[in-house]
Amino acid sequence: MLLAACPAPAAPAAETASEPAAAEEAMADEVVEIEYWQYNFAARVNAMDQLIAQFEEANPNIKVVHNADIPYAEFRDKIAASVPAGVGPDVATLFYGWQSVWIDSGYLVPLPEDAFPPAMVAEEFSPMVQASFVEGTLYTLPTAVRALALFYNKDLMADAGLDPENPPSTLDELADQAVACTQRDDEGSLVVQGFVADPSAQDHHWFREVLVRQFGGVPYTDDYSEVLYNDEAGLQAWNYLLAFHTELATGDRDLFDGSTNAFVGGHVCFHVDGSFRLGTIANNNPDMNFGVTELPSHNGVKSTFGSYWTHGLTKKAAADQARFDAAVKFLQFITSADAGALWVDIVGELPAQLAAGSNPELLADEKLGAFAAGLEYSHATFFADESQQRQAIIDSFDMVVLTDEDPATALQIAADTDQEVLDDFWSSR
Repeated sequence: MLLAACPAPAAPAAETASEPAAAEEAMADEVVEIEYWQYNFAARVNAMDQLIAQFEEANPNIKVVHNADIPYAEFRDKIAASVPAGVGPDVATLFYGWQSVWIDSGYLVPLPEDAFPPAMVAEEFSPMVQASFVEGTLYTLPTAVRALALFYNKDLMADAGLDPENPPSTLDELADQAVACTQRDDEGSLVVQGFVADPSAQDHHWFREVLVRQFGGVPYTDDYSEVLYNDEAGLQAWNYLLAFHTELATGDRDLFDGSTNAFVGGHVCFHVDGSFRLGTIANNNPDMNFGVTELPSHNGVKSTFGSYWTHGLTKKAAADQARFDAAVKFLQFITSADAGALWVDIVGELPAQLAAGSNPELLADEKLGAFAAGLEYSHATFFADESQQRQAIIDSFDMVVLTDEDPATALQIAADTDQEVLDDFWSSR
């Protein structure tokens, strides 16, 4: 059962008509300070700094303290140490897959329906944002959403004799072109990697919500109570992902500081990633000659994984009415269509608001267009505990590539672990 969310305290009693107007003016001049926390990700920090500056200019009586110095690896621990004690953020960012754990831990309070009507969310936001409702109650709202697509290095493709204007459009083409792109030195060491299978990056999502569906399966039951990716279709999808390491030998996760950094550094031909990576490339390798296309199809099936980082109000905010009201106002501002338009320009994530996301210029953009096109066939996984469910895939992948475990056995272990997480979650509901 979900822990009861802390209700917002009652609004302060209204002043009587006999009290001087000066008192009202003094209250109006009082500055309310709130804190917003996110982990350190340069493009997001830049975007939020700009939004905060705009918000404070329009709302001079509200000051927003932006804490973005926390490394990603420490972010959830910092939240766990602060929010239960009634300190830390009033508004916090979180991956949508963490919501269930944060709610059960008492970190988040429901968003007030008068400020965030469910009908408004359904009408104005991307359909995947319905994942912000947990058992019918809205707890968070995002500025932006993202989907996966295939990044490709045009220069490395040309060096391999491939046409950089014709990237892979099917899974078979991806495997063939990845092999063609892979280069080794005289000692057999990888110099250029064609494709790096890496479930610790985005490939665990690619496996569940894309490859499994393309091979004819579904990852879970519709109510996400049962794991289904351990069937024959799932095993075919699993073997396809593993083959880049076990058979095709097109990449190694341990080189160049991981698959993502390897691609950003110009050492990988093809890479599955989210639209947010555009901001990383712009900051770290702005001269990189690359393209983005929709994820390769298979058996005529297109699919992609849709997800988002979202914002919630904490029990610290709910403990003080003035701070709560300020936090609500700030959350409304950073989830507006204008905020989404700014976010896509700086971070590369797509606006969560349909009005901003349907911009024709966005759909026609040579980089962002692939992500925007994928939103109509994207799937957002419900996670009981995203960290544990992700780790189940990573561990089973490692069993095969590091200890030569049978792929079917490793996949079953992942499914069993995932099922235990789901059973534990649903048993308390």
